[in-house]
Amino acid sequence: MAKYNKNKSSHKGSDKGVTAKKHLGQHFLKDEDVALRIAEVLSYEGYDQILEIGPGTGVLTKHVIRKNMKVTALELDSESVIYLKHSFPLEHVKIVNDQTFQVIEADFLKKDLKEIYGEQSFAIIGNFPYNISTQIVFKTIENREQIPEFGGMFQKEVAQRICAPHGSKTYGILSVLAQAYYEADYVFTVGPDVFDPPPRVDSGVLFLKRRDNYDNLTCSYSILRQVVKLAFQQRRKTLRNSLKTLNLPDEMREKDIFSLRPEQISVDAFVELATQIEKL
Repeated sequence: MAKYNKNKSSHKGSDKGVTAKKHLGQHFLKDEDVALRIAEVLSYEGYDQILEIGPGTGVLTKHVIRKNMKVTALELDSESVIYLKHSFPLEHVKIVNDQTFQVIEADFLKKDLKEIYGEQSFAIIGNFPYNISTQIVFKTIENREQIPEFGGMFQKEVAQRICAPHGSKTYGILSVLAQAYYEADYVFTVGPDVFDPPPRVDSGVLFLKRRDNYDNLTCSYSILRQVVKLAFQQRRKTLRNSLKTLNLPDEMREKDIFSLRPEQISVDAFVELATQIEKL
């Protein structure tokens, strides 16, 4: 897939009175074309609420608001919060108002999402901080009953890992758990130059669409996560060795799947195995 690399836009964080903080993993998106392409990842069907994580200076935000969505921006950086609450609405007065946009100063990983949405459905979008991106995916999976779609920017390697098929070297815990509940699509690659400051790595945009049968899995999320984590913690070993601590019956451990390494096992096969273990 071709890499998107471009030097054209001018939305540097410093121009907005907001500076990127290294400890927050901030790299502000400054390219309008890339922002629009990320906004187009979601279908905007079946829900009317969007949660944007880490909006920074609102480069992506305004494109999402134009989709006739109510956007809630969850931002931890106080400088960004001040800009988004005061300057951003004035700069985009035609589309931004109390009915289309709100800003909440909070950490996504610690925030109770039901405080914002109750039982309503919402999609997630963002240029995600690389230092918490995997935790964002895990929390999305845990709240999957309310999140039909998820899209945004990750470090390229992480995005590829989430979307990797079994048999791939990058197939792992994130791949299995995300794909058990969502269809995962790696959309496009983005070079460092579209950010301020530019990261040292490429980025990747992905799209997760919740599976129709996401709530009909035959095993619980907790047991699936336990089995998958144990398997991939020793990914070079067969399941017969990596799942020893579960003290499974000898007759189960003689099944063919136990002679395989975790990257050789499909998502469906992991679900089936976790189901059998949970029934013991």
